[in-house]
Amino acid sequence: MAVVFDADFTSTRQWIAGRSSAYPRMGPTNRSDHKLDYLSRDYCPDGQFTAVRRHSGGLWSCSLLTTEGSPDGFQLRAGDVLSASVTLPVELGAWPAIWTWRDGGNEVDVFEYHPDNPDLLEISNHVRGGFRYWHGASAGIGPGATFGLRVVLGANSVDWYVEDELVYADLHGVGSAWHAYLIVNMSVADGTYHDRPPYGGPDRLSWVCHSLQVER
Repeated sequence: MAVVFDADFTSTRQWIAGRSSAYPRMGPTNRSDHKLDYLSRDYCPDGQFTAVRRHSGGLWSCSLLTTEGSPDGFQLRAGDVLSASVTLPVELGAWPAIWTWRDGGNEVDVFEYHPDNPDLLEISNHVRGGFRYWHGASAGIGPGATFGLRVVLGANSVDWYVEDELVYADLHGVGSAWHAYLIVNMSVADGTYHDRPPYGGPDRLSWVCHSLQVER
């Protein structure tokens, strides 16, 4: 396999910042998905994805980069292998994710994370069904942890690996014709299902995507 995408989170050719069709009217907010996001148009040097408390309205200026609408317009395809190295946030309310999206769906969640469930990675295939809430304490998963992820986006099974350990194979896959854009972002939970940032707590939340590559 050959590398067909190597993320540069400052590239205006690879990415569009602060705008996605996964958000109503392309953003900047998505309160119906229990998020306190107000999308920022900033790029993410060194892979630092952040949320910064706004002065009013209870919202946060949040990083979101997507290949949808970018000059290069990169899309993942069935059979691709996505690899990433990430450092998880430590602050309550932080909601980092790497995922895919196209035409109102085609969503595969490489991972989502909430520090109020400190050892839990949420991984799911919304295309054909299948998800796992994987408890990774034995692998060192927790606030501030750094680790590698690999996802094989197979037509008949999407397989998730953490540090080369297979943690879930959904046995459904995405189908041979599947394709979708990449999204990497930081959201902020509104307290409905996960703790929101405490009042008087930090005004900045962050996580790091050190690297992200796609092989085909």
